[in-house]
Amino acid sequence: MHNIAKRQHWIFDMDGTLTVGVHDFVMMRRELGMADDAPILETLANMPADEAAPLWDKVNEFEHHFASLAKPMPGALELLQNLQSRGVKMGIITRNLHTVAQQTLRTCGLEEFFLEPYILDRDSCTPKPSPAGLEYLMHAWQAQQQDTVMVGDFLYDLQAGKAAGVATIHIDTKGQFAWPEYTDWQVTSLQDINLND
Repeated sequence: MHNIAKRQHWIFDMDGTLTVGVHDFVMMRRELGMADDAPILETLANMPADEAAPLWDKVNEFEHHFASLAKPMPGALELLQNLQSRGVKMGIITRNLHTVAQQTLRTCGLEEFFLEPYILDRDSCTPKPSPAGLEYLMHAWQAQQQDTVMVGDFLYDLQAGKAAGVATIHIDTKGQFAWPEYTDWQVTSLQDINLND
């Protein structure tokens, strides 16, 4: 992971990246009456507002429920402490609600590492895979592409990072690494991100 330690701007996905993934998307889609492979946010966004409204309420209920079950990913606390000690600016881009992101961070004991303006939810910007959230944070920090990292566990995180022109780290605890074309570094654990290289 040569040169990663020198980067001063780190952007994280939350669920499945900083936290152990607990969302049951199969159940959520079934309860929402969606196809197995339907992207939930995009599907709801394309529905008539009156039809989508009760389903958004269901999604919000699911998200708060899963936030209450959140646990930090092994190595998350140590990585964030290390980055904080180096004066690194850190942000989160999540497809969840802002209140859910806050609840998740509190539940995991990670809230101290992220300033409020740098936690972007699905209403703060066009959701990933759009690079809009990354571009917003980079502008706010006056960060250069070569000084910024996106860390995530899903295709949308990596696509957003690449579209923004920043380095990407794919965390996949199963070690399958399905999207190498969007990935600069592959790790099976946050503990594998070596900042001493």
